[in-house]
Amino acid sequence: MRTLGHWLTSPWRRSALAVLAGALPVLAFPRPSLWWWAWVALVPWLSLARSAPTGRRAAYDGWCAGFGFMLAMHHWLLPSLHVFTFVIAALLGALWAPWGLLVRRLLGGTPSGGRIAAALVVLPSGWLAVELIRSWQGLGGPWGMIGASQWQVAPALRLASVGGVWLVSFAVVAVNTALTVLVAVRRARVVAAAGLVATASCASAAWLWAPRPDTGERVAIAVVQPGVVAGRASADRRFDREEQLTRGLAGRGADLIVWGESSVGHDLSDRPDLARRLTALSRETGADILVNVDARRSDKPGIYKSSVLIGPDGPTGDRYDKMRLVPFGEYVPARSLLGWATSVGKAAGEDRRRGTRQVVMDVGHGLRVGPMVCFESAFPDMSRHLAADGADVLLAQSSTSTFQDTWAPAQHASLAALRAAETGRPMVHATLTGVSAVYDANGRRIGSWLGTDASTARIYEVPLAHGTTPYVRYGDWTVHGALLILAGWAAAEGGRALLIRRRGRAPRVPPARTAHGSPARPGR
Repeated sequence: MRTLGHWLTSPWRRSALAVLAGALPVLAFPRPSLWWWAWVALVPWLSLARSAPTGRRAAYDGWCAGFGFMLAMHHWLLPSLHVFTFVIAALLGALWAPWGLLVRRLLGGTPSGGRIAAALVVLPSGWLAVELIRSWQGLGGPWGMIGASQWQVAPALRLASVGGVWLVSFAVVAVNTALTVLVAVRRARVVAAAGLVATASCASAAWLWAPRPDTGERVAIAVVQPGVVAGRASADRRFDREEQLTRGLAGRGADLIVWGESSVGHDLSDRPDLARRLTALSRETGADILVNVDARRSDKPGIYKSSVLIGPDGPTGDRYDKMRLVPFGEYVPARSLLGWATSVGKAAGEDRRRGTRQVVMDVGHGLRVGPMVCFESAFPDMSRHLAADGADVLLAQSSTSTFQDTWAPAQHASLAALRAAETGRPMVHATLTGVSAVYDANGRRIGSWLGTDASTARIYEVPLAHGTTPYVRYGDWTVHGALLILAGWAAAEGGRALLIRRRGRAPRVPPARTAHGSPARPGR
Protein backbone atom coordinates (compact mmCIF):
# COMPACT_ATOMS: atom_id res chain seq x y z
CA MET A 1 0.00 0.00 0.00
CA ARG A 2 1.32 3.41 -0.92
CA THR A 3 2.08 5.77 1.90
CA LEU A 4 0.70 9.31 1.95
CA GLY A 5 4.21 10.64 1.43
CA HIS A 6 4.62 8.57 -1.73
CA TRP A 7 1.18 9.67 -2.96
CA LEU A 8 2.19 13.30 -2.48
CA THR A 9 5.24 12.95 -4.72
CA SER A 10 2.92 13.82 -7.62
CA PRO A 11 2.87 17.64 -7.90
CA TRP A 12 -0.72 17.63 -9.18
CA ARG A 13 -2.00 15.48 -6.34
CA ARG A 14 -0.18 17.61 -3.82
CA SER A 15 -1.59 20.80 -5.33
CA ALA A 16 -5.13 19.37 -5.26
CA LEU A 17 -4.72 18.41 -1.61
CA ALA A 18 -3.44 21.91 -0.83
CA VAL A 19 -6.51 23.47 -2.47
CA LEU A 20 -8.74 21.22 -0.35
CA ALA A 21 -6.79 22.05 2.82
CA GLY A 22 -7.14 25.76 2.10
CA ALA A 23 -10.91 25.46 1.67
CA LEU A 24 -11.48 23.82 5.06
CA PRO A 25 -11.63 27.00 7.21
CA VAL A 26 -14.75 28.25 5.40
CA LEU A 27 -16.82 25.79 7.45
CA ALA A 28 -16.18 27.94 10.52
CA PHE A 29 -18.12 30.84 8.98
CA PRO A 30 -21.91 31.14 8.55
CA ARG A 31 -23.91 29.28 7.31
CA PRO A 32 -22.21 26.18 8.77
CA SER A 33 -20.92 28.46 11.56
CA LEU A 34 -18.77 25.75 13.14
CA TRP A 35 -16.76 28.38 15.03
CA TRP A 36 -14.67 25.78 16.89
CA TRP A 37 -13.47 24.37 13.58
CA ALA A 38 -11.35 27.49 12.93
CA TRP A 39 -9.02 26.52 15.80
CA VAL A 40 -7.96 23.29 14.03
CA ALA A 41 -8.81 23.98 10.38
CA LEU A 42 -5.33 25.26 9.46
CA VAL A 43 -3.50 22.18 10.75
CA PRO A 44 -3.69 20.28 7.40
CA TRP A 45 -2.49 23.39 5.55
CA LEU A 46 0.42 23.88 7.96
CA SER A 47 1.31 20.19 7.94
CA LEU A 48 1.44 20.11 4.17
CA ALA A 49 3.63 23.20 3.86
CA ARG A 50 6.08 22.06 6.56
CA SER A 51 6.57 18.71 4.79
CA ALA A 52 7.36 20.27 1.41
CA PRO A 53 10.63 18.82 0.00
CA THR A 54 11.84 22.24 -1.19
CA GLY A 55 11.17 25.88 -0.48
CA ARG A 56 9.73 26.30 -3.96
CA ARG A 57 7.24 23.49 -3.33
CA ALA A 58 6.27 25.07 0.01
CA ALA A 59 5.51 28.32 -1.81
CA TYR A 60 3.34 26.41 -4.29
CA ASP A 61 1.55 24.71 -1.38
CA GLY A 62 0.87 28.11 0.16
CA TRP A 63 -0.41 29.48 -3.15
CA CYS A 64 -2.68 26.51 -3.87
CA ALA A 65 -4.10 26.53 -0.34
CA GLY A 66 -4.63 30.29 -0.56
CA PHE A 67 -6.46 29.75 -3.85
CA GLY A 68 -8.71 27.16 -2.18
CA PHE A 69 -9.38 29.48 0.75
CA MET A 70 -10.27 32.45 -1.46
CA LEU A 71 -12.41 30.38 -3.83
CA ALA A 72 -14.35 28.75 -1.00
CA MET A 73 -14.80 32.07 0.81
CA HIS A 74 -16.10 33.79 -2.35
CA HIS A 75 -17.85 30.87 -4.06
CA TRP A 76 -21.14 32.79 -4.00
CA LEU A 77 -19.69 35.18 -6.61
CA LEU A 78 -19.63 32.44 -9.27
CA PRO A 79 -23.11 33.22 -10.67
CA SER A 80 -22.11 36.87 -11.07
CA LEU A 81 -18.46 36.76 -12.13
CA HIS A 82 -18.25 33.23 -13.56
CA VAL A 83 -14.69 32.33 -14.62
CA PHE A 84 -13.35 35.62 -13.30
CA THR A 85 -13.95 34.29 -9.77
CA PHE A 86 -11.18 31.75 -10.36
CA VAL A 87 -8.86 34.47 -11.64
CA ILE A 88 -9.46 36.58 -8.52
CA ALA A 89 -8.94 33.57 -6.24
CA ALA A 90 -5.67 32.70 -7.98
CA LEU A 91 -4.35 36.26 -7.74
CA LEU A 92 -5.27 36.64 -4.07
CA GLY A 93 -4.13 33.11 -3.25
CA ALA A 94 -0.63 34.04 -4.35
CA LEU A 95 -0.37 36.19 -1.21
CA TRP A 96 0.02 32.98 0.82
CA ALA A 97 2.99 31.71 -1.21
CA PRO A 98 5.54 33.49 1.04
CA TRP A 99 3.61 32.25 4.07
CA GLY A 100 4.00 28.64 2.88
CA LEU A 101 7.73 29.24 2.55
CA LEU A 102 7.78 30.71 6.05
CA VAL A 103 6.00 27.63 7.45
CA ARG A 104 8.63 25.31 5.97
CA ARG A 105 11.43 27.51 7.20
CA LEU A 106 10.22 27.46 10.81
CA LEU A 107 8.54 24.06 11.12
CA GLY A 108 10.23 21.94 8.45
CA GLY A 109 12.28 18.89 9.42
CA THR A 110 12.88 18.55 13.14
CA PRO A 111 12.77 22.13 14.40
CA SER A 112 14.49 23.15 17.60
CA GLY A 113 12.63 24.57 20.57
CA GLY A 114 13.79 28.04 19.59
CA ARG A 115 12.37 27.70 16.08
CA ILE A 116 9.07 26.44 17.48
CA ALA A 117 8.87 29.36 19.89
CA ALA A 118 9.58 31.74 17.01
CA ALA A 119 6.96 30.02 14.84
CA LEU A 120 4.26 30.63 17.45
CA VAL A 121 4.57 34.39 16.92
CA VAL A 122 6.10 34.70 13.44
CA LEU A 123 3.56 32.54 11.58
CA PRO A 124 0.52 34.39 13.01
CA SER A 125 2.30 37.64 12.17
CA GLY A 126 2.82 36.46 8.61
CA TRP A 127 -0.84 35.54 8.33
CA LEU A 128 -1.83 39.00 9.56
CA ALA A 129 0.45 40.56 6.94
CA VAL A 130 -1.44 38.64 4.26
CA GLU A 131 -4.80 39.72 5.70
CA LEU A 132 -3.56 43.30 5.83
CA ILE A 133 -2.60 43.32 2.14
CA ARG A 134 -5.80 41.71 0.93
CA SER A 135 -7.84 44.04 3.16
CA TRP A 136 -7.10 46.85 0.74
CA GLN A 137 -10.41 47.66 -0.92
CA GLY A 138 -8.88 47.33 -4.40
CA LEU A 139 -8.19 43.66 -3.66
CA GLY A 140 -11.66 42.92 -2.39
CA GLY A 141 -11.49 44.10 1.20
CA PRO A 142 -11.26 42.12 4.46
CA TRP A 143 -13.97 39.59 3.69
CA GLY A 144 -13.34 36.23 5.35
CA MET A 145 -10.66 37.20 7.88
CA ILE A 146 -10.05 34.07 9.93
CA GLY A 147 -10.80 35.91 13.16
CA ALA A 148 -14.25 36.90 11.87
CA SER A 149 -15.34 33.27 12.26
CA GLN A 150 -15.46 33.86 16.04
CA TRP A 151 -18.25 36.45 15.89
CA GLN A 152 -20.46 34.56 18.37
CA VAL A 153 -17.76 33.52 20.88
CA ALA A 154 -17.78 35.85 23.91
CA PRO A 155 -14.05 35.49 24.86
CA ALA A 156 -13.06 36.14 21.25
CA LEU A 157 -15.25 39.23 21.13
CA ARG A 158 -13.51 40.48 24.25
CA LEU A 159 -10.18 39.98 22.46
CA ALA A 160 -11.58 42.01 19.57
CA SER A 161 -12.31 44.89 21.93
CA VAL A 162 -8.61 44.93 22.83
CA GLY A 163 -6.94 44.45 19.44
CA GLY A 164 -9.70 44.20 16.87
CA VAL A 165 -10.42 41.21 14.68
CA TRP A 166 -6.66 41.21 14.01
CA LEU A 167 -5.93 39.97 17.52
CA VAL A 168 -8.51 37.19 17.15
CA SER A 169 -6.90 36.11 13.86
CA PHE A 170 -3.49 36.11 15.54
CA ALA A 171 -4.79 33.86 18.32
CA VAL A 172 -6.47 31.43 15.91
CA VAL A 173 -3.32 30.98 13.80
CA ALA A 174 -1.13 30.67 16.90
CA VAL A 175 -3.32 27.85 18.26
CA ASN A 176 -3.30 26.07 14.88
CA THR A 177 0.49 26.35 14.79
CA ALA A 178 0.84 24.87 18.28
CA LEU A 179 -1.52 22.00 17.43
CA THR A 180 0.46 21.25 14.26
CA VAL A 181 3.62 20.95 16.34
CA LEU A 182 1.88 18.71 18.87
CA VAL A 183 0.80 16.38 16.07
CA ALA A 184 3.94 16.37 13.92
CA VAL A 185 6.96 17.23 16.10
CA ARG A 186 7.20 15.06 19.21
CA ARG A 187 10.40 16.58 20.55
CA ALA A 188 8.90 20.06 20.75
CA ARG A 189 5.59 19.27 22.39
CA VAL A 190 6.52 21.08 25.61
CA VAL A 191 7.12 24.32 23.73
CA ALA A 192 3.86 23.89 21.78
CA ALA A 193 1.92 23.20 24.98
CA ALA A 194 3.46 26.29 26.53
CA GLY A 195 2.27 28.30 23.52
CA LEU A 196 -1.28 27.03 24.01
CA VAL A 197 -1.16 27.94 27.69
CA ALA A 198 0.15 31.41 26.86
CA THR A 199 -2.62 31.99 24.32
CA ALA A 200 -5.27 30.82 26.79
CA SER A 201 -3.76 33.05 29.48
CA CYS A 202 -3.87 36.13 27.25
CA ALA A 203 -7.48 35.41 26.32
CA SER A 204 -8.36 34.96 30.00
CA ALA A 205 -6.63 38.21 30.90
CA ALA A 206 -8.61 40.05 28.23
CA TRP A 207 -11.81 38.47 29.53
CA LEU A 208 -11.11 39.51 33.10
CA TRP A 209 -9.51 42.93 32.74
CA ALA A 210 -10.51 44.43 29.39
CA PRO A 211 -12.87 47.35 30.09
CA ARG A 212 -16.52 46.64 29.44
CA PRO A 213 -18.80 49.31 27.99
CA ASP A 214 -21.13 50.96 30.46
CA THR A 215 -24.69 50.62 29.27
CA GLY A 216 -27.40 53.08 30.15
CA GLU A 217 -30.51 54.33 28.42
CA ARG A 218 -32.12 52.54 25.51
CA VAL A 219 -33.25 53.76 22.12
CA ALA A 220 -35.82 52.18 19.87
CA ILE A 221 -34.44 51.61 16.36
CA ALA A 222 -36.66 50.15 13.67
CA VAL A 223 -35.37 48.13 10.71
CA VAL A 224 -37.44 48.04 7.53
CA GLN A 225 -36.69 45.05 5.29
CA PRO A 226 -38.99 44.86 2.26
CA GLY A 227 -37.46 41.71 0.78
CA VAL A 228 -37.01 40.91 -2.87
CA VAL A 229 -39.14 43.01 -5.21
CA ALA A 230 -38.71 41.93 -8.82
CA GLY A 231 -40.20 42.93 -12.14
CA ARG A 232 -40.49 46.16 -14.06
CA ALA A 233 -40.40 49.42 -12.11
CA SER A 234 -39.02 47.48 -9.16
CA ALA A 235 -37.55 50.65 -7.59
CA ASP A 236 -41.00 52.29 -7.38
CA ARG A 237 -42.68 49.10 -6.20
CA ARG A 238 -40.00 48.61 -3.56
CA PHE A 239 -40.51 52.17 -2.32
CA ASP A 240 -44.25 51.51 -2.04
CA ARG A 241 -43.58 48.39 0.05
CA GLU A 242 -41.14 50.21 2.33
CA GLU A 243 -43.64 53.03 2.78
CA GLN A 244 -46.34 50.54 3.72
CA LEU A 245 -44.12 48.78 6.28
CA THR A 246 -42.92 52.07 7.77
CA ARG A 247 -46.43 53.37 8.19
CA GLY A 248 -47.13 50.36 10.40
CA LEU A 249 -44.55 51.71 12.87
CA ALA A 250 -46.68 54.77 13.71
CA GLY A 251 -47.41 55.10 17.41
CA ARG A 252 -44.88 52.45 18.43
CA GLY A 253 -42.26 54.82 19.85
CA ALA A 254 -39.44 54.38 17.36
CA ASP A 255 -36.57 56.89 17.76
CA LEU A 256 -34.99 56.09 14.38
CA ILE A 257 -36.11 54.10 11.33
CA VAL A 258 -33.48 52.58 9.05
CA TRP A 259 -34.04 51.47 5.47
CA GLY A 260 -31.61 49.26 3.60
CA GLU A 261 -29.09 49.93 0.85
CA SER A 262 -30.54 51.21 -2.46
CA SER A 263 -33.92 51.59 -0.77
CA VAL A 264 -34.59 54.74 -2.87
CA GLY A 265 -33.82 54.42 -6.55
CA HIS A 266 -34.15 58.11 -7.51
CA ASP A 267 -32.34 61.26 -6.46
CA LEU A 268 -34.66 63.10 -4.08
CA SER A 269 -33.92 66.46 -5.74
CA ASP A 270 -35.23 65.06 -9.01
CA ARG A 271 -38.21 63.39 -7.32
CA PRO A 272 -39.64 65.88 -4.78
CA ASP A 273 -42.74 63.68 -4.59
CA LEU A 274 -40.67 60.94 -2.96
CA ALA A 275 -39.11 63.46 -0.57
CA ARG A 276 -42.61 64.63 0.45
CA ARG A 277 -43.75 61.06 1.06
CA LEU A 278 -40.71 60.36 3.25
CA THR A 279 -41.26 63.58 5.18
CA ALA A 280 -44.88 62.61 5.79
CA LEU A 281 -43.73 59.19 7.07
CA SER A 282 -41.32 60.88 9.50
CA ARG A 283 -44.14 63.03 10.88
CA GLU A 284 -46.52 60.10 11.12
CA THR A 285 -44.08 57.82 12.95
CA GLY A 286 -42.45 60.56 15.03
CA ALA A 287 -38.96 59.38 14.03
CA ASP A 288 -36.22 60.37 11.61
CA ILE A 289 -35.78 57.97 8.69
CA LEU A 290 -32.38 57.01 7.30
CA VAL A 291 -32.77 55.96 3.68
CA ASN A 292 -30.16 55.01 1.09
CA VAL A 293 -30.28 56.60 -2.35
CA ASP A 294 -28.70 54.75 -5.27
CA ALA A 295 -29.06 57.13 -8.20
CA ARG A 296 -27.42 59.65 -10.44
CA ARG A 297 -26.95 62.90 -8.55
CA SER A 298 -28.52 66.11 -9.80
CA ASP A 299 -25.83 68.31 -8.19
CA LYS A 300 -22.80 66.19 -9.14
CA PRO A 301 -21.87 64.03 -12.12
CA GLY A 302 -22.13 60.28 -11.72
CA ILE A 303 -23.99 57.72 -9.60
CA TYR A 304 -23.58 57.71 -5.82
CA LYS A 305 -24.81 55.46 -3.02
CA SER A 306 -25.75 57.84 -0.24
CA SER A 307 -27.22 57.57 3.24
CA VAL A 308 -29.71 60.44 3.55
CA LEU A 309 -31.50 61.46 6.76
CA ILE A 310 -35.14 62.54 6.53
CA GLY A 311 -36.82 64.43 9.37
CA PRO A 312 -40.36 65.78 9.94
CA ASP A 313 -39.38 68.90 8.00
CA GLY A 314 -37.79 67.05 5.09
CA PRO A 315 -34.17 66.11 4.35
CA THR A 316 -32.02 67.35 7.23
CA GLY A 317 -28.94 67.95 5.08
CA ASP A 318 -27.04 65.07 6.65
CA ARG A 319 -25.69 62.88 3.87
CA TYR A 320 -22.99 60.24 3.66
CA ASP A 321 -21.66 59.12 0.28
CA LYS A 322 -20.25 55.60 0.22
CA MET A 323 -16.45 55.69 0.18
CA ARG A 324 -15.35 52.10 -0.31
CA LEU A 325 -16.92 50.49 -3.32
CA VAL A 326 -17.26 46.79 -4.09
CA PRO A 327 -14.75 45.77 -6.79
CA PHE A 328 -16.59 44.65 -9.94
CA GLY A 329 -19.95 45.01 -8.22
CA GLU A 330 -19.83 48.83 -8.10
CA TYR A 331 -16.74 49.59 -10.14
CA VAL A 332 -14.23 47.71 -12.28
CA PRO A 333 -10.60 48.17 -11.18
CA ALA A 334 -8.40 49.24 -14.12
CA ARG A 335 -11.45 49.18 -16.38
CA SER A 336 -9.32 49.67 -19.51
CA LEU A 337 -7.55 46.39 -18.68
CA LEU A 338 -10.27 44.37 -16.92
CA GLY A 339 -13.37 45.77 -18.58
CA TRP A 340 -13.92 42.43 -20.30
CA ALA A 341 -15.30 41.17 -16.95
CA THR A 342 -18.59 42.91 -17.80
CA SER A 343 -19.04 40.56 -20.76
CA VAL A 344 -18.70 37.34 -18.75
CA GLY A 345 -20.61 38.30 -15.60
CA LYS A 346 -22.62 40.95 -13.81
CA ALA A 347 -19.80 43.42 -13.23
CA ALA A 348 -20.70 47.11 -13.00
CA GLY A 349 -21.36 48.66 -16.38
CA GLU A 350 -20.61 52.11 -14.95
CA ASP A 351 -18.38 52.95 -11.99
CA ARG A 352 -20.06 54.46 -8.94
CA ARG A 353 -18.51 57.63 -7.52
CA ARG A 354 -16.83 57.69 -4.11
CA GLY A 355 -17.47 59.86 -1.10
CA THR A 356 -14.59 61.67 0.55
CA ARG A 357 -15.29 61.52 4.30
CA GLN A 358 -17.21 59.70 6.99
CA VAL A 359 -20.15 61.42 8.66
CA VAL A 360 -21.70 61.24 12.12
CA MET A 361 -25.36 62.31 12.07
CA ASP A 362 -27.53 63.82 14.80
CA VAL A 363 -30.95 62.20 14.64
CA GLY A 364 -32.65 63.90 17.58
CA HIS A 365 -33.19 62.69 21.15
CA GLY A 366 -29.45 63.37 21.64
CA LEU A 367 -28.63 60.33 19.52
CA ARG A 368 -25.65 60.34 17.14
CA VAL A 369 -25.28 57.60 14.53
CA GLY A 370 -22.47 56.62 12.17
CA PRO A 371 -23.68 55.16 8.85
CA MET A 372 -21.81 52.76 6.60
CA VAL A 373 -22.99 51.19 3.37
CA CYS A 374 -22.85 47.50 2.49
CA PHE A 375 -19.40 45.93 2.60
CA GLU A 376 -17.94 48.93 4.43
CA SER A 377 -19.00 47.09 7.59
CA ALA A 378 -16.19 44.61 6.84
CA PHE A 379 -13.53 47.31 7.43
CA PRO A 380 -12.59 47.60 11.13
CA ASP A 381 -11.06 51.05 10.71
CA MET A 382 -14.28 52.65 9.45
CA SER A 383 -16.36 51.70 12.48
CA ARG A 384 -13.44 52.57 14.79
CA HIS A 385 -13.21 56.09 13.33
CA LEU A 386 -16.97 56.60 13.68
CA ALA A 387 -16.84 55.56 17.33
CA ALA A 388 -13.88 57.85 17.95
CA ASP A 389 -15.84 60.71 16.32
CA GLY A 390 -18.68 60.30 18.82
CA ALA A 391 -21.17 57.92 17.20
CA ASP A 392 -23.51 56.33 19.77
CA VAL A 393 -24.79 53.69 17.35
CA LEU A 394 -23.17 52.22 14.24
CA LEU A 395 -25.41 51.57 11.25
CA ALA A 396 -24.82 49.49 8.13
CA GLN A 397 -27.28 49.68 5.23
CA SER A 398 -26.94 46.65 3.00
CA SER A 399 -28.57 44.65 0.22
CA THR A 400 -27.64 41.13 -0.88
CA SER A 401 -30.46 40.55 -3.34
CA THR A 402 -28.09 38.97 -5.88
CA PHE A 403 -26.88 36.42 -3.33
CA GLN A 404 -30.07 35.57 -1.43
CA ASP A 405 -29.61 31.80 -1.57
CA THR A 406 -25.89 31.73 -0.69
CA TRP A 407 -23.81 31.93 2.47
CA ALA A 408 -23.09 35.64 1.88
CA PRO A 409 -26.07 37.26 3.72
CA ALA A 410 -25.41 35.45 7.01
CA GLN A 411 -21.66 36.08 6.80
CA HIS A 412 -22.30 39.76 6.17
CA ALA A 413 -24.69 40.07 9.12
CA SER A 414 -22.19 38.37 11.44
CA LEU A 415 -19.59 41.09 10.82
CA ALA A 416 -21.67 43.62 12.75
CA ALA A 417 -21.08 41.62 15.96
CA LEU A 418 -17.32 42.12 15.60
CA ARG A 419 -17.64 45.81 14.80
CA ALA A 420 -19.82 46.29 17.89
CA ALA A 421 -17.38 44.44 20.15
CA GLU A 422 -14.37 46.28 18.72
CA THR A 423 -15.83 49.72 19.28
CA GLY A 424 -18.00 49.19 22.36
CA ARG A 425 -20.95 50.61 20.42
CA PRO A 426 -24.17 48.82 19.42
CA MET A 427 -24.55 48.16 15.73
CA VAL A 428 -27.57 47.82 13.45
CA HIS A 429 -27.21 45.87 10.20
CA ALA A 430 -30.28 46.75 8.11
CA THR A 431 -30.79 45.12 4.74
CA LEU A 432 -33.02 45.72 1.79
CA THR A 433 -32.93 41.96 1.27
CA GLY A 434 -30.74 39.42 3.02
CA VAL A 435 -30.26 39.14 6.78
CA SER A 436 -30.83 42.05 9.17
CA ALA A 437 -29.37 41.91 12.67
CA VAL A 438 -28.76 44.10 15.72
CA TYR A 439 -26.00 43.69 18.35
CA ASP A 440 -25.28 45.35 21.66
CA ALA A 441 -21.97 46.97 22.59
CA ASN A 442 -20.50 43.59 23.58
CA GLY A 443 -21.34 42.01 20.24
CA ARG A 444 -24.26 40.02 21.63
CA ARG A 445 -27.28 39.65 19.39
CA ILE A 446 -30.41 41.58 20.29
CA GLY A 447 -33.55 39.74 19.32
CA SER A 448 -33.57 37.44 16.33
CA TRP A 449 -32.24 37.88 12.83
CA LEU A 450 -34.57 38.85 10.01
CA GLY A 451 -33.88 36.11 7.48
CA THR A 452 -33.68 36.28 3.71
CA ASP A 453 -37.37 35.43 3.42
CA ALA A 454 -38.53 38.29 5.66
CA SER A 455 -40.56 41.26 4.47
CA THR A 456 -41.36 43.22 7.59
CA ALA A 457 -40.49 46.09 9.92
CA ARG A 458 -39.22 45.41 13.42
CA ILE A 459 -38.30 47.61 16.39
CA TYR A 460 -35.25 46.76 18.50
CA GLU A 461 -34.59 48.15 21.98
CA VAL A 462 -30.91 49.02 21.75
CA PRO A 463 -28.95 49.82 24.96
CA LEU A 464 -26.53 52.69 24.46
CA ALA A 465 -22.98 52.41 25.81
CA HIS A 466 -20.30 54.76 27.08
CA GLY A 467 -16.55 54.49 27.40
CA THR A 468 -13.77 53.65 24.97
CA THR A 469 -12.37 50.24 24.12
CA PRO A 470 -8.60 49.69 23.86
CA TYR A 471 -9.04 49.05 20.14
CA VAL A 472 -10.65 52.44 19.55
CA ARG A 473 -8.02 54.12 21.72
CA TYR A 474 -4.91 52.42 20.36
CA GLY A 475 -5.99 51.38 16.88
CA ASP A 476 -4.40 48.57 14.87
CA TRP A 477 -1.57 47.92 17.32
CA THR A 478 -1.81 44.18 16.65
CA VAL A 479 -0.96 44.70 13.00
CA HIS A 480 1.89 47.05 13.83
CA GLY A 481 3.24 44.54 16.33
CA ALA A 482 3.01 41.74 13.78
CA LEU A 483 4.95 43.76 11.23
CA LEU A 484 7.63 44.50 13.85
CA ILE A 485 7.85 40.78 14.67
CA LEU A 486 8.33 39.95 10.99
CA ALA A 487 10.94 42.68 10.61
CA GLY A 488 12.79 41.46 13.72
CA TRP A 489 12.73 37.86 12.54
CA ALA A 490 13.94 38.84 9.06
CA ALA A 491 16.77 40.87 10.60
CA ALA A 492 17.78 37.97 12.84
CA GLU A 493 17.73 35.52 9.93
CA GLY A 494 19.72 37.93 7.79
CA GLY A 495 22.30 38.40 10.53
CA ARG A 496 22.54 34.66 11.04
CA ALA A 497 23.06 34.03 7.33
CA LEU A 498 25.71 36.74 7.16
CA LEU A 499 27.53 35.26 10.15
CA ILE A 500 27.52 31.78 8.61
CA ARG A 501 28.82 33.17 5.33
CA ARG A 502 31.64 35.02 7.05
CA ARG A 503 32.64 31.93 8.97
CA GLY A 504 32.69 29.93 5.76
CA ARG A 505 34.98 32.47 4.11
CA ALA A 506 37.34 32.88 7.09
CA PRO A 507 40.98 32.77 5.91
CA ARG A 508 42.94 29.67 6.81
CA VAL A 509 45.60 30.31 9.45
CA PRO A 510 49.01 29.11 8.19
CA PRO A 511 50.84 26.68 10.48
CA ALA A 512 53.44 28.10 12.82
CA ARG A 513 57.06 27.67 11.68
CA THR A 514 60.33 27.21 13.53
CA ALA A 515 63.22 29.62 13.38
CA HIS A 516 64.69 27.50 10.53
CA GLY A 517 61.48 27.85 8.48
CA SER A 518 60.19 24.28 8.87
CA PRO A 519 56.65 23.66 10.12
CA ALA A 520 56.41 23.27 13.85
CA ARG A 521 55.36 19.87 15.11
CA PRO A 522 52.40 19.61 17.43
CA GLY A 523 53.36 19.37 21.04
CA ARG A 524 56.59 21.29 20.64
